Amino acid sequence: MNFRSILQSLLLSTSISTFVGCQQAQTPPSPTATPPAKAKNVILFIGDGMGISTITAARIFDGQSKGMSGEDNQLSFEAFPNLSLVKTYNLDAQVPDSAGTASAMNTGMKTQIGKISVQPDGLFAGCAKSAATPPQLIADIAEKSGMSTGIVSTARLTHATPAAVYGHAMSRGWETDAKISSQGKEQGCTDLASQLVNYGGANGLEIALGGGKKNFLGKDEGGNRLDGANLTVNWSKKSNNHIFVGNAADLRAINASESNNILGLFDGSHMDFEVDRDNAEQPSLTEMTEFAIKNLVARDTGYFLMVEAGRIDHAHHQTNAYRALSETQELSRAVALADQMTSDEDTLILVTADHSHVFTMAGYPKIGNPILGLVHPPSAKDDEPSIAADGLPYTTLGYHNGPNIRSEEAQTDEMVQDKNYRQQTAIRRPSETHGGEDVALFAKGPGADRVKGIIDQAEIFDIMVEAADLEK
Repeated sequence: MNFRSILQSLLLSTSISTFVGCQQAQTPPSPTATPPAKAKNVILFIGDGMGISTITAARIFDGQSKGMSGEDNQLSFEAFPNLSLVKTYNLDAQVPDSAGTASAMNTGMKTQIGKISVQPDGLFAGCAKSAATPPQLIADIAEKSGMSTGIVSTARLTHATPAAVYGHAMSRGWETDAKISSQGKEQGCTDLASQLVNYGGANGLEIALGGGKKNFLGKDEGGNRLDGANLTVNWSKKSNNHIFVGNAADLRAINASESNNILGLFDGSHMDFEVDRDNAEQPSLTEMTEFAIKNLVARDTGYFLMVEAGRIDHAHHQTNAYRALSETQELSRAVALADQMTSDEDTLILVTADHSHVFTMAGYPKIGNPILGLVHPPSAKDDEPSIAADGLPYTTLGYHNGPNIRSEEAQTDEMVQDKNYRQQTAIRRPSETHGGEDVALFAKGPGADRVKGIIDQAEIFDIMVEAADLEK
């Protein structure tokens, strides 16, 4: 044993004062540290598919819609003081899907692609005939501590991102009983719509607003269920305070502050894109967020709320940048309102994405060039567009893959800025794919100081749990 090893051994087994034969030095007392503030409330905003390029393009799109050049604009959450990059891979996939990524945020454990809040060694966890224990969800921990919980999404409430808040499933496709596999049925698994309604018994989710009504209704009522159940009725039967609403007018007729437990399903499938939404039938993401916060605040229990702008992702899959950017713009409005309604003293607000998309912004356009337009370079004479090697102009925005490969027809600025235009792609696929690069995480409020550097997606769970001082 060398001298350093001997010294280390002595230091571990003997006090410093005994080892040197003198009185131990007294360390001056340190000033009393102020304990970190606890988050009474936690709001997690997820822009589904909102990668860095989407944020940049949406910033410009939003600015140009206000008459600005756009580049110096700022989305609401970009002003948040804390920022991190987040690794998004699934356990079995370099490029992830929403099920695996949302599960990581809600359980603190990464999982496989397509799985909802289960681990590889317990894929049927939560099913009646499985002995596996499902991972704890942050909603579980919040409810156990006395907090209220809620979900808002423009997607189906049984879709991957919202489902990971309350559910466990071997397959994200088990949105209704008709979709459960024979193996799942043998294991006694239940579908995600049933799991939402039955979550936590009488003390389950306090509010859930979004789309997907067909998964809650039997086929004889125009739904997708084989069991014939009307789960909206089952929700209403849970207590006198449980109310189901099916359109915007019914939601607006309710006083949000009366603390009723609300299930709102505003479309048979996903809700409409913001630019197509009928305000008489469907509330906006911002309106749903406002209602949910008022409802949860009135309970004075503290709350966990997940808000998803789910249709950013769907527009990207269709290579429709206009709708992807306008959905991101609506998310920014919802975040701004939530920020106004809450206090940095007691509310942690996080804004992130579950994954990115193969969405690009390139081509050397001049400053202020319409973000959806053709590329017009700074040096162009008579403002002519840039021409590619095939003799045709091209847009600033595009996709690496997707259904709309580059055509031989010349595009015009009017054509490419139409809301229905689908950007050109390099590789033909039936649907554009997710991207695998890191996404951003913006934060403010108690616990936001932990949002820095590069983190794993599963750490978002820990940030929320520790900010609210919850016991796992």
